[in-house]
Parts: sequence; structure tokens; C-alpha cells
Amino acid sequence: MIFITRRERFCAAHKLYREDWSKEQNEQVFGLCSNPNWHGHNYDLYVTVKGKVNPETGFLIDLKIMKEIINRSIIDKVDHRNFNLDVDFMKGVMASTENIAIEIFKILKPLFDEQGVILHSVRLHETENNYVEYFGD
Repeated sequence: MIFITRRERFCAAHKLYREDWSKEQNEQVFGLCSNPNWHGHNYDLYVTVKGKVNPETGFLIDLKIMKEIINRSIIDKVDHRNFNLDVDFMKGVMASTENIAIEIFKILKPLFDEQGVILHSVRLHETENNYVEYFGD
């Protein structure tokens, strides 16, 4: 079993806010992240797949294909967008870093399955100090 990771970067805005809570409760739980005028991050997305090396090519997966899958299905939809307003796969989902990583995993898994590799994890860095990593259910 071998693992390959591809990193992509994007910029996006979001806010953490529950409509069913008061402004004060949102501020107490989410702090500055509940800013009514949003806030943004420069995200680093790490996608790791695993499997066996193809003896004919020496590849687990062609990295050009991996890049294309990630960019077409994720980066093109989120870069310079607002997760709460613009991103179809986040409709009705709290736009926390944890939930964003889970939703990205759900989108990528079947696309990598089609390529004959296993999606191992999605790691999403929100800041240089904070990141989440999701391995599926």
C-alpha cells in the first residue's frame, strides 16, 4: 500500500452562525467567527489517496488526473467564494472547517473510486495553526 498526497490552495469566506440562536449566543460560542460581515481564510487542502502501484506506469494515480479531479470538483466551486452563500455542497451545513472537510471527502470519494484508488483522507488547513483531517466514516 502506498499513499500520495496532493495539495491545493484556495481563498474563501464563511461565518459560523446559527439562525435559531440569538446574536449574543452566537458571539459567545463562535466569537469573531460569527461576524455578520463574514471573514475569510487562505485554505490549504491536502488530499491523500492510497492503493497499489500500477506495474505498467509506476504510478498509483497520475498526479495530473488527481489535480484535475480536485480542481474541477472542489477548487473551482470554492475559490474566492462564500461557503455560506455560494457553495452548493455546503447548503444547509454549518460552514465549520470540520464540516467543510467532511463534505469535500463525500464529493471526492466516488471520483477516486472511479480511478481505482482509495481516498484515504482530506486535511484542511484553515490557518497555519489549525487544521482538521477526515478519514471517512
